[in-house]
Amino acid sequence: MYTQDFARLWAKLSKNYQMHMESELSPSLTEAQLSVLELLEERKRMKPSDLIPYLATTPAAVTMLLDRMEKAGLITRERDLEDRRIVWISITDKGREETNRGLQIRNDFLGNVLDQISSHNQQLLIFLLGKITSSNETVLNKERA
Repeated sequence: MYTQDFARLWAKLSKNYQMHMESELSPSLTEAQLSVLELLEERKRMKPSDLIPYLATTPAAVTMLLDRMEKAGLITRERDLEDRRIVWISITDKGREETNRGLQIRNDFLGNVLDQISSHNQQLLIFLLGKITSSNETVLNKERA
């Protein structure tokens, strides 16, 4: 079995990625904020509760994250006109700029990592990681049921 080797290499890659993203995104952005901004770019507007499955965190933590993002001018919050209980989150122009900056930082890092192997091996790696993540999602869904 290759479990220990996989765990060691995965931890090293994850640590390098997190350290790079943390240092390059700061002080104006965090990785969690980048995730929220990416979702908002894709979906245009969302409710705070919609973010919970993507961030794997608590409602209180999402609220704190959104408070910081709103204060930094990355997002806006707006009450629904028909149901005042609903709050919609939208990305601002500054948020779009920071999203582009964050994605460039991530793409540069991952591009440098992937450039160490051939195009064929990059495709193979993506294929294999896809198999692992889809089978992992199946296991997680069974555990939740």
